Amino acid sequence: MSLIKLENLSLGYDGIPVINNINLEIEENDFVCIVGPNGSGKSTLIKGIIGLIKPIKGKVVYETLKQNFIGYMPQETTVDKNFPASVFEIVLSGTLNNSKLFYTEKERQVALDNLKILGIENLKDKNFPDLSGGQRQKVLLARSLCATTKLLILDEPSNNLDKTSKNELYKIITKLNKEKNITIIMITHDLDHDNLIGNKILSLREKDIFYGTTEEFVRRIHHE
Repeated sequence: MSLIKLENLSLGYDGIPVINNINLEIEENDFVCIVGPNGSGKSTLIKGIIGLIKPIKGKVVYETLKQNFIGYMPQETTVDKNFPASVFEIVLSGTLNNSKLFYTEKERQVALDNLKILGIENLKDKNFPDLSGGQRQKVLLARSLCATTKLLILDEPSNNLDKTSKNELYKIITKLNKEKNITIIMITHDLDHDNLIGNKILSLREKDIFYGTTEEFVRRIHHE
């Protein structure tokens, strides 16, 4: 079943398109990896899907999903050593779709459940800035999960992680897709076959946009 459709979508800044006339459909339980060189429009596309920027042309159609029920994990998160937020406070903040003063007991339970899903409930009371890079990424992923049970959008979640931490994070993301039936859209620079963990690939290159299965993409790059 279709989750999101991009129809003749062009996105950019100040009226100048970075992405032109994209047409594609993301289905429920898909795991789409977005690849391409710097400047190809990967992050711009994500911003268009979640509504941070408006289309120059075309539209994003939310078929079976409300726009404010998307979990989004941005590429970089600034960590202020002088702002001692706990892990639980960071994760709990992901339940906020609208500004409010108090969290409900249900929202607190959602945050606890997602800490457990990612295996980091032992970090609950730790100071977020004191964590390792891999631990921070898990916390931020747990926060994103608090916003959704349908769709996670991840902008290079393995950035600055060592190989062990990256592989561990990828296993968790794959498990969320396969066992929790959460659709994943993930930007990645990893083009080796082991890290193309989704079932579909969107490759953005100038005048050469590919959208298809991972197997089709691997065959394509091997013939180039």
